[in-house]
Amino acid sequence: QVQLVESGGGSVQPGGSLRLSCAASGSIFRIAVMGWFRQAPGKQRELVASITSGGSTNYADSVKGRFTISRDNAKKTLYLQMNSLKIEDTAAYYCNTGSDPNNVLYYWGRGTQVTVSS
Repeated sequence: QVQLVESGGGSVQPGGSLRLSCAASGSIFRIAVMGWFRQAPGKQRELVASITSGGSTNYADSVKGRFTISRDNAKKTLYLQMNSLKIEDTAAYYCNTGSDPNNVLYYWGRGTQVTVSS
């Protein structure tokens, strides 16, 4: 069964950094556009960043210049380096295929919680 396992979340102060990882099973990872998504309480899940199999990236305006998405196709792992974290970045973070949270190929994993507070 195809699975996504996110890790690396935690609690940090504003201005801090975290690195998220997403381990994927299944062969589709190597050819798929992969994305990081987040969902804050009471809000819809939204795209944070996406990356093609060749490494082209796309970011939400709110995270441009602060977050960096990357992938290791051999390890089938997706990463999100988050710097200069803000309180509004607090959310559960998920990975999946594509850039539309309503059109993904994997079942959603459990996500990893990121809490930014002073």
